[in-house]
Amino acid sequence: MNILQILPKLDVGGVETGTIDLAKELIKRGHRVIVVSGGGKLVTNLIDMGAKHIELPVHKKSPFTIAGCIKKLEVIIKDERVDIAHSRSRVPNIIAFFASRHTGVKFITTAHGYYSNHLISRITGWARFVIVASSVIGRHMVEDFRVPYERVRLIPRGVDLDTFKFNPPGVSPKSEYKIGVIGRITPIKGHSFFLQAMARVVRIFPKARVLIVGDAPKDKPEYLEKLKRLVKQLEIERFVEFSGAQYDIPKVMSELDLLVLPSVGQEAFGRVIIEAGASGVPVIATRIGGAVEIVEDGRTGLLVKPGDMLETVNSIIRVLKDRELARNMAIEARKKVEREYNLAKMAEDTIRVYEEACKKKNLLVIKLGAIGDVILIVPSLRLLRNNFPDARISVLVGPESKHILKNCPYIDELILYDKKGRDRGLKGLLKISGILRRKNFDTSIDFQNNRTSHMISWLGAVPERFGYDNGKFSFFLNKRVKYLKIKATPLAEQFRLLKAMKIDTAGASTYLEIWPSKDDFSYVDNLLKDAWVNKSQILVGINIGSSPRWEAKRWPLKNFAKLSDMLAAKDIRVVITGSEDISGTAKSFMKITATKPVNAVARTSVTQLAALIKRCRVFITGDSAPMHVASSMGTDFIALFGPTDPARHFEPTEKGIVIRKDLKCSPCYKSKCRRNVCMESINVEEVYKLVMEKIG
Repeated sequence: MNILQILPKLDVGGVETGTIDLAKELIKRGHRVIVVSGGGKLVTNLIDMGAKHIELPVHKKSPFTIAGCIKKLEVIIKDERVDIAHSRSRVPNIIAFFASRHTGVKFITTAHGYYSNHLISRITGWARFVIVASSVIGRHMVEDFRVPYERVRLIPRGVDLDTFKFNPPGVSPKSEYKIGVIGRITPIKGHSFFLQAMARVVRIFPKARVLIVGDAPKDKPEYLEKLKRLVKQLEIERFVEFSGAQYDIPKVMSELDLLVLPSVGQEAFGRVIIEAGASGVPVIATRIGGAVEIVEDGRTGLLVKPGDMLETVNSIIRVLKDRELARNMAIEARKKVEREYNLAKMAEDTIRVYEEACKKKNLLVIKLGAIGDVILIVPSLRLLRNNFPDARISVLVGPESKHILKNCPYIDELILYDKKGRDRGLKGLLKISGILRRKNFDTSIDFQNNRTSHMISWLGAVPERFGYDNGKFSFFLNKRVKYLKIKATPLAEQFRLLKAMKIDTAGASTYLEIWPSKDDFSYVDNLLKDAWVNKSQILVGINIGSSPRWEAKRWPLKNFAKLSDMLAAKDIRVVITGSEDISGTAKSFMKITATKPVNAVARTSVTQLAALIKRCRVFITGDSAPMHVASSMGTDFIALFGPTDPARHFEPTEKGIVIRKDLKCSPCYKSKCRRNVCMESINVEEVYKLVMEKIG
């Protein structure tokens, strides 16, 4: 693989050292490494090991500089044929995110700190995978940044054990001890608290020496001066040395008798702890952040409460006095580092994440239409699963359709978009787009193909966005299929999009499916039992309604009533179905029939309706969702078409028969019609005849 790492600078620090170490291991395993940074003293080390360094001002926060770096990084990604873009800091995250999105490479981030939750930091969570060094940061990304748990990868940092000489403490007391603190000089690192503790320790160990390793950030030098003033106030100048940033940490560790990590703010990990463990230096750390996961209190080090002066003083004195304890902790710490925090393990775990990102696709299917339209995408979902068996497939649907795909074996996740309710308006659109960004999809397949769905895939930062070039904001798509105004079945249209994804649709099965549960069938059994229907009785289902906005699709109620009476005369029990919208129509129907059919209107969910239709020998319906439900359940059905065209809305099946009158005005696609001649022309006798033929 060609792997690009991007970070602000290559100077001293945990992020920089981790980048160098990982590059070394990747090259050792035959991968090619490109590092983009703002330069620094470690660039020479990187080049000497065989990696390529490209200098860009990715450490600068100017919007104009960031925009320029995005364009330049896109060129680098293309020229170097990058497979993975791995970003390690917040501003580089912005640059790498947009460059990766435009070039289609896999974007990985590492969360190196306990970031505050603002826009710049949130981009960390938009990666395909977010690598965290500790469970503390993992929880932070999931709970505060709402990164899906399945996209977080825990990979503790590792040290190159060959560079750290293990030299555990001796059991005999020493006359002089050197106690060190290593890290950036910032308030959260707890230097002032540590120095106040050492002012007490040196009273007992007058030959103790304190080594402060690290520099203050260039934009905040005043804190270092504040610490130096504190040293003077505490009158411990002769005990304390500020050595500045050091590049040879193994040498620094070899001189220490004790390392203290006095942080008072959340630590993402605590790299110096495992470096001390590799060197045989005992450790005292505050009980905070990632340190808690590394240090086993009393076994591999000591933990103290953050800011607790007395506990810190007592712990330092304890380690300096009890040399047997110091030695045992150092030995156990080395064992733990060898087992859990070695560089080879970190590299292997990281490479597995890279491979997973390259091999395992994350697909988003968009279908925000009505229930029947969602049922119609099932064969396409089946085909996607067959072609991408290891992919994660998510489907974006409206809340009314969630029960249809709840038990679908071809998908991993349903995402609900309630555009008429809680997600309505621009705010709701941005909210759902944010959810999609966090899920980091590789490809979207837009079976809805309207303005909203096109915008969602773009705002959701999906790199590959398939859909029809239909003039409905289709410029938001980058994988457009020409929209042809031809009479094609629903699946024929869907399969054109799948072909654009290089999926072979020839011979693909087109049967529909829906998955009612055992509870659904039990519910239907009880419903029919309450209506005095025995299991041997022949049932014929009739859907007497249609969508409220499609009155023109309805067969006259008097025709349904007459058909019901004709079937009842043959000892066939009729059950009528429909949504709550037609409850009034159902009451009218019950009044004009000579017999009393089973009234299941507004009494079933979609999956319960499927179980009920399965119980029927024949089902009669207009062009509406129950037609597709009947097809899904393998029940013989008769579909009555009028204002709409069956060539576009009916998926052919041997179980289904279409009745339609060829009139000059049909199909008109008018939702209302005063004459409704197309539906009036379908007579009861021909429907009755077909029902009896189906029953046999």
